Amino acid sequence: MKKVIIALLTTSAVGFAVGLSGCEALKQVGEEAQQLNLFPVSQDIELGKQVHDQIASDPERFPVLSAEAYPEAYAYLRKLVDKLLSTGQVAYRDQFAWEVHIIEDDSTLNAFATPGGYIYVYTGLIKFLNSEDELAGVLGHEIAHAALRHSTRQLTKLYGLEILRQLVTGHTDPTLIEQVALSLAVLKFSRSHEAQADEYSVIYLCPTEYNAAGAAGFFKKMEGRASPPEFLSTHPNPGNRVQHIQAKAQELGCRGSSTNEQAYTRFKYMLP
Repeated sequence: MKKVIIALLTTSAVGFAVGLSGCEALKQVGEEAQQLNLFPVSQDIELGKQVHDQIASDPERFPVLSAEAYPEAYAYLRKLVDKLLSTGQVAYRDQFAWEVHIIEDDSTLNAFATPGGYIYVYTGLIKFLNSEDELAGVLGHEIAHAALRHSTRQLTKLYGLEILRQLVTGHTDPTLIEQVALSLAVLKFSRSHEAQADEYSVIYLCPTEYNAAGAAGFFKKMEGRASPPEFLSTHPNPGNRVQHIQAKAQELGCRGSSTNEQAYTRFKYMLP
């Protein structure tokens, strides 16, 4: 039975300011991040590096596929991420790492991003999806969590600002970074953060040739499936997110329609 990590399944709709140019929108994101997040951007970057190194050192919990062993799969995925980054809509485009990694676990439907832009996608999610625009939509969602610095806000709530700062400077229990890495894989965001990440996924895809509501494909497939009890009891069902994502694409007048299903099927066959 597939495990569905609810980091992708926890939101209701909130409003988002529209009518801004790309530069104005990015400036607003940066200003809001500084106002609401007491963790400095420089430490997002450092924490992300530490978590990345911890994940690489723990193949039992995080069996990351080697880029050397699967060069075609990684080339495909990196091209997809680069296409989203090149839209000019992603904050910290040049400061964060924006590395993408594949975790071999067919039983888990999940993707997550660390502070500083290290992105991890499970093979279970890749194989669950049907098309390139769906994966692009999910990647956009995770990129948004990193670019909007949602992760460090949530981690600050979990561990406290001073503990995270000690972690970055190396003045704390070295096993804590292991706990943080595990937390990120199942990190629960607030409803507003999840809604914002859904909306920014559309914003990132809108200038591309893709169907900008690609992330809705994941939630459409989730409709009618068993979901974690906590999700059912505390959050709207996936159908609400489908409507929200599709409405955002319509609001922005996105015209892309490409799904690249054949190319995506070939990509799935590149994986173990």
